[in-house]
Amino acid sequence: MYGRRVFACLFSLLLLMPVARAAGDAARGAQAFRICAACHSVVPDRNMTGPSLAHVWGRKAGSLASFDRYSPALQRSGVVWDTASLDAWIKNPAAFIPHNAMTFPGLQDAATRADLIAYLKALGEGKTLPPTAQGGMGGMMGSTPQRPDLKQLKAEDTVTSIRYCRDTYYVTTADGKTRAIWESNLRFKTDSSDLGPHPGAPVMLGAGMAGDRAFVIFAKPEEFDAFIRRHC
Repeated sequence: MYGRRVFACLFSLLLLMPVARAAGDAARGAQAFRICAACHSVVPDRNMTGPSLAHVWGRKAGSLASFDRYSPALQRSGVVWDTASLDAWIKNPAAFIPHNAMTFPGLQDAATRADLIAYLKALGEGKTLPPTAQGGMGGMMGSTPQRPDLKQLKAEDTVTSIRYCRDTYYVTTADGKTRAIWESNLRFKTDSSDLGPHPGAPVMLGAGMAGDRAFVIFAKPEEFDAFIRRHC
């Protein structure tokens, strides 16, 4: 009889162990979030390529009012984000909601998915567990620094004027230096977020390892004409 009771207890523990593992660990999930951080922030309404995931737990898919780039498929899905739906989505977004705009191919490791879900649930409950790496293009094994605050850059990065002549842009910065850049190597962007540049003070950031490419980032598109003038 005693042996049967011991066996029954052990059997019960074995049944419970997978459930405990499936619950995930929010702290590990914060580390694993670097998979997502290239496209998603965890700051409310700070949207990137994808929407903020700050309050994704319990939210209807495609419903964040501050994000305008949802696919019609996601908006029509009727999905509400909980343990089951997030697990299926993270495992294979294309299979779970066909024709969505998510480029992430999916995460097959069930334990890591459970940790990520635990982290997103903790965020939804107001717990502060910032990801270890906000940003990164290298997948699970790589990361890059946080997005810079473009209001805090140095004079050498702050653009005062841009002159265009034939196939070249001449970009002058607040430190008095002018850089000549071939037109195909210069990209113009806008950043209207709280990390974007001050209005009327666009910034220039290098792009590419060769040092011959750059981005000029404005606070709003109306500033393009004010800064770019054609003159040889």
